[in-house]
Amino acid sequence: MTFYLNFRAQSVGGGVIDAQPRQGVFDPDQAAPIELSLLELGAIRGLAGGRDVLFGVHGFNVNMDDGTRAMARLEPFLGLKQTDLFFGVLWPGDSWLPVVDYPIEGDFAMDTGNRLAAFCNIWLSGANSISFLSHSLGARVVLQAVAGLQKKARSVCLTAAAVNQAALAEEYAAAANNASAISVLASHSDNVLKLAYPPGDAISNTLNYDHPYFEPALGYDGPPPPPPSVNSPWQISDGAGYDHGDYIPPGNPGPLPAIPPSPKWYAVADFMSRAYRGFSQNWP
Repeated sequence: MTFYLNFRAQSVGGGVIDAQPRQGVFDPDQAAPIELSLLELGAIRGLAGGRDVLFGVHGFNVNMDDGTRAMARLEPFLGLKQTDLFFGVLWPGDSWLPVVDYPIEGDFAMDTGNRLAAFCNIWLSGANSISFLSHSLGARVVLQAVAGLQKKARSVCLTAAAVNQAALAEEYAAAANNASAISVLASHSDNVLKLAYPPGDAISNTLNYDHPYFEPALGYDGPPPPPPSVNSPWQISDGAGYDHGDYIPPGNPGPLPAIPPSPKWYAVADFMSRAYRGFSQNWP
């Protein structure tokens, strides 16, 4: 059984809605449409009471089906226990005209983050702890949510974060102060953050100015010195060749390809798991 929080009004594109808890059992390798049943909000308190809750948030340009599959594939690699509760967060960071919508998707990410914080504050008051992991623009969803939590997040893990390098010290300083531990993964081989992020972020910043122009992405260079409350290490070696799509499982249907010795996202999943459990990192 995989649990989700759906903030999508539509399966592709569309606006943000209040959290809809959903659950489902399905094979992510099958191309058949995924059906998730609604879970009553009132059941969340009992489900989460006394448990450690972890939210996984996908990034930009991911439709509902792909996000659902990616989170279902990631969950088994996180080393979760019966006392843990995982939710995949589905949010509308995509559109029918992909990529060109990036400058406005930050607003959708922040809207989702605000609603995620409200959900946590109302329905997860009995949870033992709340933690987050994210990929790409999902970092903005997470940081917006953490800034609005009424109790401190236990762990925040941001991979390939499509937010500006100094976000944790500037725009999201409140989030950094409201998390007991923050982990980051960054790669100079990430061509999306190297080539597409700077102009897209500049346009987005013009629409909603919140940081100096043309700062590198947090997921490209890591945090600037001195790193504000960020656990090390965070920079993946250039020789490892981690591009933007190498951090989480693919969301497309069909059997996962055999990539010897293992897909790159296996190491990232282990990094996420160790961050969540508070273990020291042995990679990168």
